[in-house]
Amino acid sequence: MDDHRDPNDPREDLDGWLQARIDPLPPPPGTFDLIKRRVRRRRYRQVAVSAAVAAAVAGAVVVVPRVATSVLHVNQNSASGAAASGRSTPSSHATQSHIGSGAVTGKGTPTPTVTPTAPGPAPVPQNFRATSATFISTRTGWVIGQAGVSGKCATQYCTSVARTSDAGQSWIGVPAPAAGAPKGASGVGQIRFLDENRGWAFGPQLFGTTDGGQHWAQEGPQGLRVTALETVGDRVFAIFASCTGTSADFAAQCTKFSLYSTIAGQDGWTQVAGATDLSNGGQNSSASLVLTGGGGYLLAPDGSVYAGPVDGSGPWKQVSPRPAGAVSCSPGPAQADGQPSGALLSAASSAAMVLACTTSAGGAQVFTSTDGGGRWQRAGTLTSGNRVTTAAVQPGGEIVLSTSDGIQVSRDGGQTWQVEAAGTNGPPGGFGWVGMTSVDQGIALPADPFQHTLWFTIDGGQTWKPSTISAP
Repeated sequence: MDDHRDPNDPREDLDGWLQARIDPLPPPPGTFDLIKRRVRRRRYRQVAVSAAVAAAVAGAVVVVPRVATSVLHVNQNSASGAAASGRSTPSSHATQSHIGSGAVTGKGTPTPTVTPTAPGPAPVPQNFRATSATFISTRTGWVIGQAGVSGKCATQYCTSVARTSDAGQSWIGVPAPAAGAPKGASGVGQIRFLDENRGWAFGPQLFGTTDGGQHWAQEGPQGLRVTALETVGDRVFAIFASCTGTSADFAAQCTKFSLYSTIAGQDGWTQVAGATDLSNGGQNSSASLVLTGGGGYLLAPDGSVYAGPVDGSGPWKQVSPRPAGAVSCSPGPAQADGQPSGALLSAASSAAMVLACTTSAGGAQVFTSTDGGGRWQRAGTLTSGNRVTTAAVQPGGEIVLSTSDGIQVSRDGGQTWQVEAAGTNGPPGGFGWVGMTSVDQGIALPADPFQHTLWFTIDGGQTWKPSTISAP
């Protein structure tokens, strides 16, 4: 059919207008800039709100220096029974009340309004005997040990934990894991904290907390004993061993060792590739673990050194088959706290590592490494004739050793030594452990837990003073 259109018909113009291409009018000048500014302001507000929420949740976390060799112990167990899950019940405290005016009764006598207040801190259990300590700063630390008098435990399992927030000037009790003292494959006697909330009690069992010790839960693979544990960054590493000893020395008769790791606060322990099934020909031996911000180091039962990343990014590798060269220097059987008795490893960084090889006559031959444990140089000899128990090293090269006589300090890389906190100036029997929280501050535990003290230095080890672990 033909298409006849009347040019005078107004509808023809309307149809043409509807079918014509339409170009949108441009917005007023500055419209796009205005939209962009509004979008940015909206995003800034969202970021600010998110940051505020995150800050409130995180509780203003502050990064603080850690002890070079963390072996501090703090803990207080609850007096009530612990749950079967392995979590201890927080200690109960008497609740104070405030009496004020309230509603008026029929006799016109005001009804008292009871306003409960938060419970105060728990006291440190009586006769606290610390066996390990850990500090997350120069002021805040924990100790773990046993407590009780006349054969009666101060807590359900005797195991107790205490905390200080003022560098040992005062102490309070906190809940402890539901475990007794180390004996064979059971109990705990060592402690480590990564921050205010995340911590572990171990040796030989393993318990973790994510709320500052208010609750503890058993972790890790069963059937093995934890002989060493350290933390760095957001991870925790531990040495799990196959052992048969039945005494209070939980690391006795251990023949095979493997390194495990997990993200702090998670019970997802897995073996670290390259550092598993380590032994010294099946002999009774030990191993030690040191972590720094730049890497981790493990002294294996045969005297070789392993190194690897501390962020879980890869395997560990053997870097030195025999650190002391021709000198026989192997860890040997473990001490009561799980540390080796024959060789003691410490590191402040890959450029400041120390290996103290103890001698049968007492004292130690000291070796140093500045390349992450690949090569070792003979530094000096400690000829005190006393048994060396632990070693610590500072970034500047200062070496601190705890011995059965006192604290030995070298400020020239092990060439010469000065004895501190010894004899009448130190505890009887010397010290079982020493660690440094900073260049100036250090902490040491007496070898005899019945001294009831933790010793502090604030001048780089020149002088040491005890802090009694008890209620204020």
